[in-house]
Amino acid sequence: MAIKTSDLNAKLFGKANKRRATTPQEAQTAAKEQAQTIELAVAGEELVSFELVRIPAEEVESSTTVFADNAREQSFLNEHALSDVLTTLKERGQQYPAVGRKNKEGKIEVLDGSRRRMSCILAGKEFLIYVAEEINADHAKFLSDVANAHKPLSLYEKGKEMQAKLDSGEADDQKALARIFQCSEALVSGALKAASLPLTLLQAYPNVGDLGRPTIVKLHKQYHELSSEHQTSLLEKCQSTGGYVWQRSNVQGVARLTKEVSETIETWINELAPPKKAANNKVDLIKGRATYSRKGANLALNLKKVDDEMMKDILAFIEQKMA
Repeated sequence: MAIKTSDLNAKLFGKANKRRATTPQEAQTAAKEQAQTIELAVAGEELVSFELVRIPAEEVESSTTVFADNAREQSFLNEHALSDVLTTLKERGQQYPAVGRKNKEGKIEVLDGSRRRMSCILAGKEFLIYVAEEINADHAKFLSDVANAHKPLSLYEKGKEMQAKLDSGEADDQKALARIFQCSEALVSGALKAASLPLTLLQAYPNVGDLGRPTIVKLHKQYHELSSEHQTSLLEKCQSTGGYVWQRSNVQGVARLTKEVSETIETWINELAPPKKAANNKVDLIKGRATYSRKGANLALNLKKVDDEMMKDILAFIEQKMA
């Protein structure tokens, strides 16, 4: 079940300031009121102290980075994918601080809040983040995974997680993945197909998270039917200096924009490898009444305007010849 950002903070933050919050509601209030120091029970283990850091808008991109093992693909985060966060951010500012740690280089690594981080960069707003000095890799992964629960991952991102479990041997097949991720085998298949597509192709779309399984399956089939040379040519078209494919369009609205991108890609594919026309082997025996086609040793006969008596005669003749 999806978790709201507000509920997520309530689940993560166990105690706040000197108020010694004992309920999720108190912890949520502390986070919302942006208490200067909060104690976080990471993975239900020891408490870690986090301090609120305010990063000026012009320094967010240079002074922060996103945890490398974060399942969310950062290159997909644009104004369309972040529209839900950007609207609130522009109107009321950042409602809940992100959560992060200091890495070995002293840079702030965002564990929970990569979408808020990018939204602040795009909107030119101050970025608020609770930062701890001592968070190990396992706990960092825990925070990152739990944080991603409130906003569903795209099929591509889910597929990457699933493929990683196949590669590590944690899952043997798609049936095992369906059990682990508690979803249908059809969704597993679609996610793995998405993960096998190149990022350049998916970045053509305004919001990859909006791409459903039918679109992914069709795109996967179209792309993998191309020769390696044609695949390279297609990706070069997607990487034009004019920006991503969606950025070259004047169409308004994500749904219409997504449809146009799909049509554009399909046009490029047809130009690179025109679809073969099905050969018409039908021969008119009697125009408008009888046609036949032959393939190897097989003969197909198509008859029209045949009454019962004629049918009996024809079938009897065929039986005599074929017996």
